[in-house]
Amino acid sequence: MLEVQGGGKQKRKIMINLIQTNNPKIAIYAMLVACFLPMCFAIIAKMLGGFKPKDNANPRQFLDKLSGMPARANAVQQNSYESLPMFLAGVVVAMLFFVPQPVINQLAVLYVGLRIAYGFAYLLNLALFRSILWGLSMACIFMLFMVSLRVI
Repeated sequence: MLEVQGGGKQKRKIMINLIQTNNPKIAIYAMLVACFLPMCFAIIAKMLGGFKPKDNANPRQFLDKLSGMPARANAVQQNSYESLPMFLAGVVVAMLFFVPQPVINQLAVLYVGLRIAYGFAYLLNLALFRSILWGLSMACIFMLFMVSLRVI
């Protein structure tokens, strides 16, 4: 709850709790962010790896030759693409089966947050922490499907 001074001396209370709302836009924005996450990590891999305009002729070959942190950023990109279809399907199925929107929003936002943290843990070579974050993000996907089944 946030108190905001209104015009005059009135105080209005504004509830700030986006993921608790019934607005499906929150989950849709989470889907959009999840779709662009792999590209962000690809850009990080290219920047850290010294990508040059001439490398654009064969960018996959460039990425395959990377090592260290740039290679880990590329691995985050690949892993993000691997889990993305399951996440998108989970959100859509939950919406189609009328799972309460706040539940969908919470799981979708949590998934995106975990995937971002996963990416940085991968970049920093925190293997155990990265694996825990990966498992938690996959649990969000699993829960989207499970709550859909419970509604049926």
